[in-house]
Amino acid sequence: MASETQLRAGILGFGFAGRIFHAPFLAAAGFEVAAISTSNVERAEQARQEYPDADVFPSAEAIIGRDDVDLIVVATPNSSHTGLAIAALESGHDVVVDKPFAPTVTEAEQIIATAQDTGGVLSVFQSRRFDSDFRTVQAVLASGELGAVHRFESRFERWHPRVQPNWRESADPADAGGLLFDLGAHLVDQFITLFGVPRSVYAELHRIRPGSEVPDDVFLALQGEGVTGHLWMSAVAADLGPRFRLLGSEAAFVKSGMDPQEVALLAGLRPPSPEWGRESVTEYGRIGSVDTWRTVESLAGDYTEFYRRMAAAISGAGDVPVDPADSLTGLKVLQAAQLSAASGSPTTVA
Repeated sequence: MASETQLRAGILGFGFAGRIFHAPFLAAAGFEVAAISTSNVERAEQARQEYPDADVFPSAEAIIGRDDVDLIVVATPNSSHTGLAIAALESGHDVVVDKPFAPTVTEAEQIIATAQDTGGVLSVFQSRRFDSDFRTVQAVLASGELGAVHRFESRFERWHPRVQPNWRESADPADAGGLLFDLGAHLVDQFITLFGVPRSVYAELHRIRPGSEVPDDVFLALQGEGVTGHLWMSAVAADLGPRFRLLGSEAAFVKSGMDPQEVALLAGLRPPSPEWGRESVTEYGRIGSVDTWRTVESLAGDYTEFYRRMAAAISGAGDVPVDPADSLTGLKVLQAAQLSAASGSPTTVA
């Protein structure tokens, strides 16, 4: 339900996702952050300080019930994504759901069906499509310099050897906790974006940290059309492997380091700025073979682009930044990965 003036957004949840990954980029894209919900008293005060013109409520329902909000962003814990997204769509709002889209394939299908029934504009915040490193990989592939790519390696590795007390460490399936759903939702989405839907997946899900109830060291092998994807996610990597490694018939591309936007956000910086999303020269990738290489300048990352495209879609001037059908497919891959890990064999992606 787009207004004729500035689009107004309501953010459900003001934790790490709502405060760091949504609010700043909504504002940078031209949305008015009009309403925020959080039941946490300290976060509510923080929301009032950072967005003094926004109405702050203790419950998500207070925002869903308003008719002066165009877009509702569901940035709450995973277990509440489905109910809140459906309620927002049924109330006439357009909706963005943070990843993972939903805890199960069935729930994701329910959200999509509701959007189709109500005519609401729906997208999923797969922000890592707008990372510096991923955009650079897309440009390298488009150049054709690698030839036919037969292997795609991608890593999200971290060093967090202690279990942190939060819902992401919960073994309850409704919470969709653990690295498979947290970081895996990004890596699988990136593979699908580049190479299409894989035919099968082989998965190894390990719990390494003492007391861990969810996978914290994960490996996936995705078999696509002519290309194999090897994806690693780890919270216990004391030595970080390359972020990307692509092997082709003519050359390879190797890239270390992570997109700089999250670090900048945690340091208190906010977009826009001329250098926003730009990596250090020391983290540029390289392309070549054996002993002949050249440096590839990284493209700038820009999460604001997600909400620019969302604004255009709401206004009827473009497509949504992420088709929810892609995220549904990603969940099917993650579901197949769970089955593979349980059986020890590759599983077909349904």
